[in-house]
This record gives sequence, structure tokens and C-alpha cells, in this order.
Amino acid sequence: MPFSLTPGEIYETIRMIQSEKLDIRTITMGISLRDCTSSSIVHTAERIYDKISKKAERLVKVGEDISREYGIPIINKRISVTPISLVGEGCDGNDYLPLALAMEKAAEQVGVNFIGGFSALVHKGLTKGDENLLNSIAASLSATERVCSSVNVATTRTGINMDAVYRMGRIIKETAELTKELGAVGCAKLVVFCNAVEDNPFMAGAFHGLGEPEAAINIGISGPGVVLNAVRNNPQADFGSLAEIIKRTAFKITRMGELAGREAARRLQVPFGIVDLSLAPTPALGDSVADIIEAMGIEKTGGHGSTAALALLNDAVKKGGAMASSYVGGLSGAFIPVSEDAGMVRAVEDGSLGIDKLEAMTCVCSVGLDMIAVPGDTTAETLAAIIADEAAIGMVNRKTTAVRIIPVPGGRVGDKVVFGGLLGSAPIMPVSKFKADAFIRRGGRIPAPITALNN
Repeated sequence: MPFSLTPGEIYETIRMIQSEKLDIRTITMGISLRDCTSSSIVHTAERIYDKISKKAERLVKVGEDISREYGIPIINKRISVTPISLVGEGCDGNDYLPLALAMEKAAEQVGVNFIGGFSALVHKGLTKGDENLLNSIAASLSATERVCSSVNVATTRTGINMDAVYRMGRIIKETAELTKELGAVGCAKLVVFCNAVEDNPFMAGAFHGLGEPEAAINIGISGPGVVLNAVRNNPQADFGSLAEIIKRTAFKITRMGELAGREAARRLQVPFGIVDLSLAPTPALGDSVADIIEAMGIEKTGGHGSTAALALLNDAVKKGGAMASSYVGGLSGAFIPVSEDAGMVRAVEDGSLGIDKLEAMTCVCSVGLDMIAVPGDTTAETLAAIIADEAAIGMVNRKTTAVRIIPVPGGRVGDKVVFGGLLGSAPIMPVSKFKADAFIRRGGRIPAPITALNN
């Protein structure tokens, strides 16, 4: 069916772009690298570079052309690839740094700012390729600027691989140490997932899954500013009316994303994949999910009622977006990263928001504990325990959850770490002073939950 917008929708979209910071957060080209594997890691790296460079050579130009011709800001053009643990598994080398460097070189060549897929899926156990990839994460993230990594450690069907969880705690510590001169920025490019999805266009967790085609264009929309304006304009609306207002707003945002995505796919001659319905904040003022929660009537994000407000917001965005597009996927929900949301930063600094409340809020939104800075002396065991808690929420509730946490070397509670750009800055938050070392060191796998006896 041909895609079209009415004149009224076009006029309203222009207004939202001009005054409410509406934009498309990212056009992400997913590329399969399954045909790049060989017995030589050198040849595999060469094939990875060649294929990404060729497939995505017009991605940035097409994105910029659409942005200019349609007047739609498209902030990022990015690439996701097949999990590298799968691509490198047949190679002769045990160190996958050459594969990360090939990804970095190709990303630089085509002009994207991030490339995701230095990833592994280890929720039930590790293969040789998974082992090699995990051993290479810290060095690879410290040696590259654009490469992003993710590891899936749990699913609802398999349970939680606690050996992998503990290992990720140690890898996060190692990555922080290797990138300490830049505020441990390597950890900002590393995500630990439960129930990871194959078509997520958002970094740092994007990868091109095994069920995906040779290549695809996925769109990630933004839009907190637009929703914030709609909520502020209706201060007396009851919750049913407020949900309806947000649904209608999400519908309009998604239509714009669908339009840009289909046009990009047509020009690049690859299939259109999905629109991710996430509300993705930025550090800019007025582009904050926390501000929406406060506009609903919570004095400060993190106060009682914040989880309910976020649940309403998340559900209304999904319902409105699903009406606007037949191909919805990715993570699809409201993001609550601390460093990338000025309102969240303010709430942490004011003492209304801590890790415990953030964890509770992740039960009703997408994705998880995101871009949280913690003291540098936080142990690998404590990091693993935080990951395990978040994975348990995802496993039991059959949703995607994740942890992107940054133990800042030398950093103490109250200090601030600055990453710059969309990564923003974050105050260092306290973690529990009570240890979970003995729990984490048990090892093994937490069994999958029974789903027939819900309560």
C-alpha cells in the first residue's frame, strides 16, 4: 500500500520539528556478515571491511539527502552487523581485536558514528567464538571509538547464565580501567542484555540478528519534546484522556519515521525493516522523559508515582505507534538513560532518583539501567549482582532488559563524569554497601521461570 501523509499531518509535523525538537534519532543499516567468515582471521577482517564499506557506502549521503529534502532532522546514521562471535568462530585466531578494528575502519570509511554487533549470545552457554569475543571486548572497546558491544546473558526460556553475568562484571571493570583517561567511556559502548532483540536500531546494543535479511533499514524515532508539550498543554486531563493524547502524538511521530525509513530503504535498495517506537531522550533541555513524568504531576522524577506515570507513557506510545506502522520492532518503549536525559541528571542530583527506583521503573519501560555512573571502587561482584537483578526482571516479565553501567576509576559519589555529545554527563550514584559476593560466586545458571502459575 502506498505511504502518504495528509496536508494537516505535514503542517503539524513541521511545527513539531521547528519548536518541539522532533527528529529521527537514527537510520541504522543492518548488514549480515555471515558470508565473511573464513579460516583466517586476517581474511575475515578484510571481508568484514569490504562488505560493510560496500553495503553502506551511500548510507550517510542518503540520510542527509532525505533530511534536507523533507526537512526532517535525522541525527545519526549507524550500522549493525551479525554478532561477531558467530562470524569469527571459524577463524584461526583467538583474539578478535582485528575484527573490531575492521569494523572501526569500515565505519570511519562510510562516515557513521557508531557500529554495533561486537556481540555474543551466551544465555545458555559459551562456544569457542563466544569465549574469544568476551576475551576481546575490553581491548577492542579501548582501541576503537565507534565499535559497540553487547552480550545477551539471559532469556525467559533459558534462565540467567550467572557465569556469564559474573564475567561481564569483570569485563566492565577491565573496560573501565583501559578507558579511564576518557571517563571510562568504553563502558558506555557495552550493554549486557536479557532477551536481546535482533532488529534494535539503537546503540550500544544494536546487532543484526540471525533471522534478519542480507541487509535492512531500521528506524529509531525520538520525540520526548513533542510528548512533553502535549502533556503540558493538558494539565487537567484525566488519565484516560492523557493516554489518548499521547497515543495520538505517538501516531504522528511514528508516521514521520515510517516515511523516512521507507524512503531510505527505497533509495538504498534494501528492505525496510522496522520502526522502533522508543522515546529516546537527549541531554538537550526540553527533550527529556523525566520532564514528561514531572509534567504529569510528579514533583520530581523518582518520587512515588513515577513508575505508574512511566507505565502510562510507555503503553500509550506503543499503542499510538502501532496504529501508524505495520512493522514495529526493536526495543519500542521509553528510554530512561541517566546521562542522556537532563531531567534524569537533575533528579539524581536533587536526591529523588537512585538505582533502586530506576530498577523499579525498568519493569515498565524500555530498556533497563542505562548510562549509570557508579564509584570506581565498585567491585565486579557488585556489578554482576546489579546485572543479575536487571536480568531477573526481564526473564520473569518476558521483556528486554539491559544494563549499561560505568564504574568510573577514581570517581566517588557526587562527582560528575562528562562524556560529551549524545552520551551526555552523569553524576556518580551510590550502590548498596552490602555485598553479594557469595551469591555471585555460586556460578551456574538460574533456571527459567515457570509461566503457568502467574501471580
